[in-house]
Amino acid sequence: MDLKNTLMESLGIEVKTIEKDLVIMTMPVDKRTHQPAGYLHGGANAALAETAASVGAYVNADPEKFNIFGIEINANHVKSKREGIVTAKAIPLHRGKTTMVWEIKIVDESNNLICVSCCTIGIVAKK
Repeated sequence: MDLKNTLMESLGIEVKTIEKDLVIMTMPVDKRTHQPAGYLHGGANAALAETAASVGAYVNADPEKFNIFGIEINANHVKSKREGIVTAKAIPLHRGKTTMVWEIKIVDESNNLICVSCCTIGIVAKK
């Protein structure tokens, strides 16, 4: 998967696993993903979560026939972090013809829950 010239490249997001039932991605906690006080930015968590959900939807849909777009995302930030790596693990909760819903848990290196998110993805026919 080519991440060049994308938000994912800018944030340092890396793909670890892409399967129909599981997507795993990592992101550094550093100056690219900090908020002004030096903690992991909630928006960076949301970007990581939506990226993992979108990639999961992409591998579950036919990319020749469909575009994948985020429709809705929520993110509950339960723990702060100043440095290191966070890992997003996304699993599908619903795989429909026009929408998919993915649950994404973001954890730190010690498997502490940092953020839990739910993302609805639109599956839109190409014209």
